[in-house]
Amino acid sequence: MGSRSTIEWTEVTWNPTTGCDRISKGCDNCYALTLAKRLKAMGTEKYQNDGDPRTSGPGFGVTLHPDTLDQPYRWRTPRVVFVNSMSDLFHAKVPLDFVRKVFAVMAATPQHTYQVLTKRSTRLRKLADKLDWPTNVWMGVSVEDSDQLTRVDDLRAVPAAVRFLSCEPLLGPLAELNLEGIGWVITGGESGPNARPVDPLWVRQIRDACQEARVAFFHKQWGGRTPKAGGRELDGQTWDQMPQFAEVS
Repeated sequence: MGSRSTIEWTEVTWNPTTGCDRISKGCDNCYALTLAKRLKAMGTEKYQNDGDPRTSGPGFGVTLHPDTLDQPYRWRTPRVVFVNSMSDLFHAKVPLDFVRKVFAVMAATPQHTYQVLTKRSTRLRKLADKLDWPTNVWMGVSVEDSDQLTRVDDLRAVPAAVRFLSCEPLLGPLAELNLEGIGWVITGGESGPNARPVDPLWVRQIRDACQEARVAFFHKQWGGRTPKAGGRELDGQTWDQMPQFAEVS
């Protein structure tokens, strides 16, 4: 079954694939890679395939799990679902046919809302017109610093009902962020023993840009040694706005 999530902006996670490879600065202290190593040591079946040690690690090789595709059909109540919290659906090692199967499940279960997040925006854009986009799928890209702003341009080309940005871990200012066509932005600081600090000014700039553009803004955490260490408040307020459902444009 899908796992109840402690991630503030979702309810459950669903992992039809597991495993990934680090491709940018935001991946340096990947929580999923660390967790996969622990799950392999525990004997968890889904995490026995090792990845390339240069970019991945124990238990974190990209692996398809077709036996999980029926999980959303068994959920009795509507859920907000983060798809592939332990992987990237648009990784090059995930065949288009399998991506289509995941999308077919999402389309067949319109009672649920699915949040898909990728760092591989180039492949996302390339495959977008080969997929059917149901209105219950929100598509997002990770943008940790200004070097990754091209991911936002790729996302704008995707006909998702809601397009969103995950600026977590936020590692630098996004002064040139263009929010045209974007419906939601999440910010967050990094957590863990090697957490890199986030400057509150970077978060304020994004919040202010969202307010000006009338885009929903969600500040997930300040981070630190643990995800909750720094709390969530920004300027005395908890920002937990969610996007309105939008027509595909």
